[in-house]
Amino acid sequence: MKEIIIHSPEALPEAVKMLLNYAPQARVIAFYGEIGAGKTAFIQALCRHLGVKEEVASPTFSIVNEYEYMGVIKGDAHPVFHMDLYRLKNIEEALQIGIEDYLYTEAYCLIEWPELIEALLPEDAVRIKLEIIGDSSRKILIL
Repeated sequence: MKEIIIHSPEALPEAVKMLLNYAPQARVIAFYGEIGAGKTAFIQALCRHLGVKEEVASPTFSIVNEYEYMGVIKGDAHPVFHMDLYRLKNIEEALQIGIEDYLYTEAYCLIEWPELIEALLPEDAVRIKLEIIGDSSRKILIL
């Protein structure tokens, strides 16, 4: 487990680097935390770090957004899947959207509100818990 404390959104890029250094092979990353804890902001910073050019917004209504970044070595396009499972009522709905197809690719799969699909997450999924500790301060636990 790694703990990171940030005091402003401007510190998120450094937190992303710490995450990627701590878990360089991570592809499925589950984000836990109450509304307003910074799940989407962290995912936006992670996508910017990867080189995603599109606007990164929470897929609250679409459930899954797909972004793209270019690989460093070969320069080929790679997908990033950003999920917001808040609106799903049960695990069957997750299976109906093909959640397992997303989870078991080599692509980054960034999941907000993953509690519903905890049983489906790969063993090597990285779990990140964000806690509000002040107006703009957050505790980020990489589990």
